[in-house]
Amino acid sequence: MPYVLEARNVTKIFGGSGLIHKKETVALENLSMVIKADPASITGIAGESGSGKSTLARLLMGFIHPTEGKVLYQGKELRRLTREEKRTFRKEVQAVFQDPFSVYNPFYKIDHTLYTPLKKFRIAASQDQAQKMIEGALETIGLNPEETLGRFPHQLSGGQRQRVMVARALLLKPRVILADEPVSMIDASLRATILQSLRRLNQEFGISILYISHDLTTIYQISDHIIVLYRGSVAEIGDVAKVIKEPKHPYTQLLVESIPQPDPEKRWAPNPIAFADQGSNAKNRGCKFAGTCPFVIPDLCRITPPPLYRVNRNRAVRCFLYRDAPEIPGAAMGQVLDH
Repeated sequence: MPYVLEARNVTKIFGGSGLIHKKETVALENLSMVIKADPASITGIAGESGSGKSTLARLLMGFIHPTEGKVLYQGKELRRLTREEKRTFRKEVQAVFQDPFSVYNPFYKIDHTLYTPLKKFRIAASQDQAQKMIEGALETIGLNPEETLGRFPHQLSGGQRQRVMVARALLLKPRVILADEPVSMIDASLRATILQSLRRLNQEFGISILYISHDLTTIYQISDHIIVLYRGSVAEIGDVAKVIKEPKHPYTQLLVESIPQPDPEKRWAPNPIAFADQGSNAKNRGCKFAGTCPFVIPDLCRITPPPLYRVNRNRAVRCFLYRDAPEIPGAAMGQVLDH
């Protein structure tokens, strides 16, 4: 059975088209991953700013197209979908974005935001049915309909606006929700509520979720699996608990060490991660992390790009430290977590 969504050997390069002095930026390089509907799971995408997380989300939503490789929905390339297939895709693959205010039209009340998808996809047979569906969705994600409907976006808090967007996605009964930094602009006191809502959609409604964040703490709280990106390439894939508690890639280790500890006497990681230079004119020679890695093997890491090594059943690392393990070729990267 085809995957709901699949990225197959996807590379995305920005810039460089027709302008001699325009630098190319490799946002994603040769990335493969899959999202299944059954069983529904939550996959976290982690990495620093500029690692390619949001570019991946935009590719999976069909907002942009890959420079190389394919993005497939139900086994068919997105750019080749028929009009009716695109309509189904838009219904079954929903997004919750970072800024819970920019997606609203300030001249319309919250009701308009929730009624529009029901009308567009002809989900409700009547106004009364639409009202009941909207109220049920709001209650599911912890909002009181009487305190939410009839208001303008600016009359709600950031957390309420974000939960309304989660309710909007739920109304369409999607198979996948792409959540791109959904709590980064929300007060810390409300983040748990948003995460709880997403987890409930996954567990009770069988919706697979791609949770994108630079925050390893929230990824650990909500996800089943994790994909760690560094400069557009997969550094490590695996079960989220194992990757966070026992990181194998040197970059993942530094990410985990950089999480602030609730102890004023404990110093943060002594070796901060150097910001990745994204202004590369071409795909990098050697390992992209070689310039920062404390375990670099100069004659190997700086010359040859490392493949992805399968270190156990559903765990893979792109690092020559594990070169005795079997390599994972090409698009097979996408099936690492497919067990």
